[in-house]
Amino acid sequence: MSTRQYNLTADSEMAKTNWVLALAVGVWIAVGCGEAPEGKELSLAHFLPADHALNDAVFTPFSQRLAEISGNRLTVRQFPSGILNSSPAAQYSMLINGVADIALVVPAYTPDLFPKTGLIGYPDVCETALGCTEALQRAWPVLEQEYDAKVLAIWSSTPPVLLTRHTPVRTLEDIRGLKIRVSSRSDIPFIEALGASALMQPATELHQSLTTGVIDGVAIAPSGVITFRLHEPAAYLTTWLPISGLAFVLIMNQDVYEALSPKEQGWIDEAADSTLSAAGAMAFERVDIEALELAQAVGVEIVELAESARTRFDQAIAPIREAGLGRDVGEMTVGEVVRLLRGN
Repeated sequence: MSTRQYNLTADSEMAKTNWVLALAVGVWIAVGCGEAPEGKELSLAHFLPADHALNDAVFTPFSQRLAEISGNRLTVRQFPSGILNSSPAAQYSMLINGVADIALVVPAYTPDLFPKTGLIGYPDVCETALGCTEALQRAWPVLEQEYDAKVLAIWSSTPPVLLTRHTPVRTLEDIRGLKIRVSSRSDIPFIEALGASALMQPATELHQSLTTGVIDGVAIAPSGVITFRLHEPAAYLTTWLPISGLAFVLIMNQDVYEALSPKEQGWIDEAADSTLSAAGAMAFERVDIEALELAQAVGVEIVELAESARTRFDQAIAPIREAGLGRDVGEMTVGEVVRLLRGN
């Protein structure tokens, strides 16, 4: 037998052996006699654009870390831009109903469900996205009772700026009579105390509403300038209002979480540690800088309120702010929750 013939025969025998082994392993797994790692895929839905800063800061890092920790036995598939449900206010019910395993919720859009969490927007609670996020963490033992879900992360955007199309707001008199869109129902009494009319409206409609004059201004975190292209219809941007942050919560369906094994739950918990919440806040702060630079670059006038003007704004809302502290939110008052948020 030649050397070449010998090698061909050996290769043939090896191939036959490998095929038999592969078949045996396949049958072994099929009948449940062996333990083969079986991957599970979780769905993560949100209503933000796929290129939103929170994708790079929160959603994708969480997904990648979970895959890494679990050895790809637990992975995440994202559904951005409202693919599963385009209504920001419907995200919580979508999650509870099992349409998605994980979802992004803005508690202020359903204030009756999350009255305590929504108080992060109360005047004088916090001044930066990171500061507001730390406030949410301080009050978390109380806030978490509002969620019938596994909370993976909670963070806040920066307190809002005011974008207007025709009227620069430099004094209290300037804001009077304007129609201002706010992000939270709890903001309405404070904007109205300044003499303006306040209303809520889906964020996807802001650009058109400001362009056509349906509203005169938008109170929104600076990052909203980029997300909703508000630098296009706006001519002025006032950098301060007497309102605090807006909470964002990444939550997981409780039944889905509890159906996982203890090991799998541990992977989820490790991937969603406290750094995930901080990353959400820092993403907003980074984009805020870019948004203000973009607005200025395209000709939007940046208005910094004088200290005397800020004092008058504060004085205008003071009676509403003080009266609101006694309002009940469940078994607590607004004042008690605000003190927890402030850390005093």
